[in-house]
Amino acid sequence: MAILVVAEHDNETLKDATHKTVTAAIAMGGDVDILVAGKGVKDVCAEASKITGVRKVIACDHVSLKRQLAEAMQEVIVPLMDDYDALLAPDTTTGKNFMPRIAAKLDVMQISSITGVESADTFVRPIYAGNAMATVQSSDATKIITVRPTAFAAAEEGGSAPVEVIADPSGSHRSEFVGEELSKSDRPELTAAKIVISGGRGMGSGENFAIIEKVADKLGAAVGASRAAVDAGFVPNDYQVGQTGKVVAPELYIAVGISGAIQHLAGMKDSKIIVAINKDEDAPIFQVADYGWVADLFTAVPELEAELAKAGY
Repeated sequence: MAILVVAEHDNETLKDATHKTVTAAIAMGGDVDILVAGKGVKDVCAEASKITGVRKVIACDHVSLKRQLAEAMQEVIVPLMDDYDALLAPDTTTGKNFMPRIAAKLDVMQISSITGVESADTFVRPIYAGNAMATVQSSDATKIITVRPTAFAAAEEGGSAPVEVIADPSGSHRSEFVGEELSKSDRPELTAAKIVISGGRGMGSGENFAIIEKVADKLGAAVGASRAAVDAGFVPNDYQVGQTGKVVAPELYIAVGISGAIQHLAGMKDSKIIVAINKDEDAPIFQVADYGWVADLFTAVPELEAELAKAGY
């Protein structure tokens, strides 16, 4: 069995999601190769070649791949699939964009957001906002799979796989990248942070998020939010944690003023330690929390900040 993993990167560095997707691929058995498609990706290829268990790295360096748009990725990947039994990519914004198109071109069903590998053709994935887990067996000759990175450990490094350069993609593309507006922050990126502190509707306003931001700065944490807080306009969309936001699994997740709707739990319940602060002792968030603090957040969070200061944070 041969498996192709599509690398997640920003054309400069390889994302940790790639290492975790390789872990899922190795669990399926067989040979694992990594495709690095982008522009100016020499350093990314070098990083990918170091991942343990990788047979080779396939590099495609072309300006049309700089943003990994679906049409350009299709032109690169579909011809390669004659030599592979499965295609895996991280279940990220980028992967969710091009993988369905490739599945459609190959006329197979995509298996999305897997959290476990039973065998080469059987996988575990969440359904009903993570309230149930489905075991899915695929009879397709080619498996098209997106991997939830938070569910797998990162593959170790220590390999020295060779890098093979392939031809540039051909064909004209109807879509093009126009631009983006990025929010800049000194805090760690939400999906990669070891500590996340999130606020919910109970924060009352966007200005009140300042009290959890102070705690986040002391802990070196990322700041997140529930969908209710985002929909209320308290914080931008890129703060959202949940089924329709970002999925996180940090070592510590602190939920402040979050009731715990199933859509939010789907995005953070795999966190190693969950701490909930809410004045409603019947809030659903306490059912998944390792530690619960029934208190008014406007009193509790400043107290937490003061205790952290005493501890030297």
